[in-house]
Amino acid sequence: MFDTYFAAHPLGEVRYAPQFPPMADRAAWEGVSPEDRADLLSLAETWRARPYPLLTAGMYAAFVRTGSRRDCETPYFDRRRKLCAAALHMCLTGTEDSLPAVEDGLMLICEESAWGISAHLGLSAAHPFPDERHTVLDLFAAQTGMVLSFVCQLLEGVLHPDLVERVRREVERRVLRHFMENDGEWWMGYVRKDLNNWTPWIISNVLMAANVWHYGGAALIERACMMLDRYLAVVPADGGCDEGAGYWNMAGGAFLDCLMVLEAMAGIALFQEEKVRRMMAYPEKVHLGGGWFANFADCDARPWLSGERLQYAGERTGNAALIRMGEEMRTPPSLELSDTVHLSRLLMRLFGRHPQATLAELPPKDVWLPDLQLRILRRGEMTVAIKGGHNAENHNHNDVGSFLLMARGDMRLVDAGNMVYTAKTFSDRRYELWNCRSVYHNVPIIGGAEQQPGRDFAARDVKCLPDGLRLDMGGAYPAEAGVTRCVRELRLTLGRMTLTEEVALLEDKPVTWVFMLRHAPVIGERTVTLGVDGPRLTWDAPLTPQVEQLDITDDRMRRSYPGVLWRLMLTAPCSKEHRVKFTIEA
Repeated sequence: MFDTYFAAHPLGEVRYAPQFPPMADRAAWEGVSPEDRADLLSLAETWRARPYPLLTAGMYAAFVRTGSRRDCETPYFDRRRKLCAAALHMCLTGTEDSLPAVEDGLMLICEESAWGISAHLGLSAAHPFPDERHTVLDLFAAQTGMVLSFVCQLLEGVLHPDLVERVRREVERRVLRHFMENDGEWWMGYVRKDLNNWTPWIISNVLMAANVWHYGGAALIERACMMLDRYLAVVPADGGCDEGAGYWNMAGGAFLDCLMVLEAMAGIALFQEEKVRRMMAYPEKVHLGGGWFANFADCDARPWLSGERLQYAGERTGNAALIRMGEEMRTPPSLELSDTVHLSRLLMRLFGRHPQATLAELPPKDVWLPDLQLRILRRGEMTVAIKGGHNAENHNHNDVGSFLLMARGDMRLVDAGNMVYTAKTFSDRRYELWNCRSVYHNVPIIGGAEQQPGRDFAARDVKCLPDGLRLDMGGAYPAEAGVTRCVRELRLTLGRMTLTEEVALLEDKPVTWVFMLRHAPVIGERTVTLGVDGPRLTWDAPLTPQVEQLDITDDRMRRSYPGVLWRLMLTAPCSKEHRVKFTIEA
C-alpha cells in the first residue's frame, strides 16, 4: 500500500510539529473537561503517595526461575504510570509541585539497564539479567521511548536542559538509532514474515518519538512504511485480527496511530484504502453487544478497547456503526494507563475533538469474515459467533468449530478467554494451560481425543449459510482419533439456534459434546436450562450429562467471568456414526 502511494506521491519534506499542547499552553490545559480533570488529578494524588518501586535483578530473573512475568512487569509499568501521573499533574495545575517526581522518574528510567520487559529480553537460566550491551527494541522499549519523549515535550522549558538531553540520548540510542541501524528484530519483517501487532505498535511509538526529537527525516518515514507494508501483507483481506478484538488496540488501533502521525509528518493520507477500512471496522463486527466480544484466541470476553480510537477510526473511514461504538465505549482517560502505559492514547483522549454523532438504528448483525472463517449473526434477542480457521493462529487456542451464544444481553455459551501471562504462555508448554485446550471449548471430544495445535489442524469444507455456518472439524483432531468426518452446522433464526452434528469414525468410540456455560445449568430429561432464566438446550439422541464447576481464580479471566464457569458434557455411547441435533430456544 505504501509503496504504491510513494510511487505516485514521492515523499517530500518531513514536518515536525508538537502533537499535543505543552504545559505552557494554559488555554489548552484549562480547557480539559471538569470530569477528565478530576479523574487525572485523582490519579496523580494516588501516585503521589507511592514511591517509585525498585526494579531488581531478581525481579527480571523471576521469569526464568519461577515463570512469573508480573514480578518484573508490575514495578516496571508502575514506574511509568507514576511518571505520567506527575507530568499530567503539572500540566493540569500549571504548577511545579510534581517536578521532583518527574525528574526522579525520568532519571530512574534512563538508568534502567534495559527498557524491554523480562519476557522479551531473551533471558535464560545461564543469563537471567538484562544486559545493557544488547539492546532489544520490544513493545515496551518503544513505548517507553514515546512516554519519555512526550513528557519532555509537554514540560518544555520547565525541565532542566541537562535532563532533557539525557532523555534524548537514551531515546535515540535505545529506540530511534536502533530502529534505523538494525535489521535483526523479528517484527521488522526481514528475518520473519509472520508479523503481528508488534509491528504497528512499535512503529507507532517510534514515529511519535521521532516527531518529538526531529529525528530521521524521510529515511525513517520510508523505513517505517516499508515495515508496515510487510505487516499489511499478513493482514487478511477481510481486515480481521486472529488475535481477537482485545488486540485491536495494539494491532488495527496502532496502525491507525501510525496513519495519524504519518499524515501529520508527511501528508500521507490512506484512511480510505479498502483494507484500512476493513481493519478499522473489525472491532464493531465482532462486538456481540454490551461490551461482550467474540473472544476467540487470547482475547478477553470483555476486553478494554479505546473508545476514542474507535470513534476516530469511524470518523476517518466513514463508519457510523464504529463511531457509535466508540462513543459508547469512551472511558475516563486514566484507564489508558491501566494496562500498558499508553500516554499517547491518554493525550488523544483529552485533546481529540469528536463531533457528537446522530445515528439511525443499526440493522441486525450479519457478519462473515472469510479469511478468519468467522460468522456472527444476531436475530432478535440471540446472537451467535462461530469460527472455522486453524490451530496455528496468533495467540491460538485449539478451538476450530467453537461457537458462542449471547441471549437477552447475557453470555450463555462462552469462551473462557485469556489468563495472566507467564513463561508457559508462549512456550512449548502452552497447551498445558486449560483455557487453550479444545476440551474447554464448545467442540466435541472424540474417543477421548482433543484437537491439536498446528496449521494442519484446520477446518475443512467451510460454507457460509444465509443463517449460519457449516464446516467439517475432523481435520482438527489427530489421526489416532480415527475421524473421517465431523460436520457441524449451526443455524440461527428468530428465537432459535440449531446445531446439527455428524461424526463418522473408523471404529466405535464415544463422543462427548462440551458446552462452556456462564451460569449453572438446570438439568432435566434431555434438556438443560442455561441458567435459571436462560434459554433451553435440548437434544434428540441418548446422551449422558455431566457437569463440572470451574472456579475462576485467575486475575485476568475473572475480570470477565468473576466467580465460576460451568462445563456441561453430553456423552454419546460408542458408535462409528454419531448424529445429534441440539436446539437452543430463547
